[in-house]
Formats: sequence, C-alpha cells, structure tokens
Amino acid sequence: MTLCSQGKRCIFGLVVENDVVLSPAGEIVRAIWMALPERFPRLVLDEFVIMPNHLHGVLGLVGAGLAPPLVAPPGPQLGEPRFATTQSSFREQKYSLSSVIGAFKSITTIQVNKLLSRKGEQLWQRSYHDHIIRKGEDLRKIQRYINENPLIWSLDPENPNRKHR
Repeated sequence: MTLCSQGKRCIFGLVVENDVVLSPAGEIVRAIWMALPERFPRLVLDEFVIMPNHLHGVLGLVGAGLAPPLVAPPGPQLGEPRFATTQSSFREQKYSLSSVIGAFKSITTIQVNKLLSRKGEQLWQRSYHDHIIRKGEDLRKIQRYINENPLIWSLDPENPNRKHR
C-alpha cells in the first residue's frame, strides 16, 4: 500500500546519496508503523520505506490466508515473505486494512502535530492506494520496488527537486 502526505509535502525527510534520512516527523511515522502489530496482533509487517512525502509498505493480515510468523527471523531475503502461508488457529480479531490504516494515520497525525506545535492539520492525503499480492513473484517485485525507491527519488515527479531526463 501507499500513503501520501497532505499536498505531497516533503515532511518525512530527505533522500541523501540514495538513502532516506528521516526528519523528526519521519521518525515518528517510522516508530508508529513499527508498533502497529502491538495494536493489531494479526498484522505482520513486511518491506516498507518512508520517503520524503509518502510511505510504501507491504502488510499481511493473519487469518486472511496467512499465519503468524513461525519465529522471529533475522529478516528475510528479498522475495521471502515475513509470514507463513498456512492457516492459523490464531485468535480471530475483527479488523481490516482500512481500520489499520485509519488508526495509523490518526496516531501519526496527532503525534506529528504535537511535535510541530500545530492543531488540526492534515498529515496525510485522504485514502490510500492498495494492491493485493497474490503470487510470490508479485511480492518480490513489490519488495524490490520498495527497497529501490530511494534510488529513483531524483526522477520521481513528486520530488520538488527532481532531475529531468
């Protein structure tokens, strides 16, 4: 899925020499993203990147044909999901991708507004872009795109300092 900042403002950081350097607002976004499974125990995080004005991430919901991780591995190689693909006897909890994203947007907006001493300002654009990953090949392509996103930032049309080809 992809989330964009309100007005596609570059509030989350900078790309310096093909690496993302997060701003304090970007650090808040990262911390809240990483804590989502504590709030939503059926949620499994996979690859993600926080760019200056957007976030790309792969999420899995246990019970949607996925089982929780078998163990906490040191991290998969590109193309290996961080979740098993078997059924689970995991306690069923009712929430959707939409409710996860809604909570994430709400919490990050409150925290970033507090950090920046502002009230009621939107942090994120309305809605989000999602894509259901059905095959391992699709997962590998999306993981690669996410990992390489900082490398192509200089060409991104949403980059205010983009280089034209």
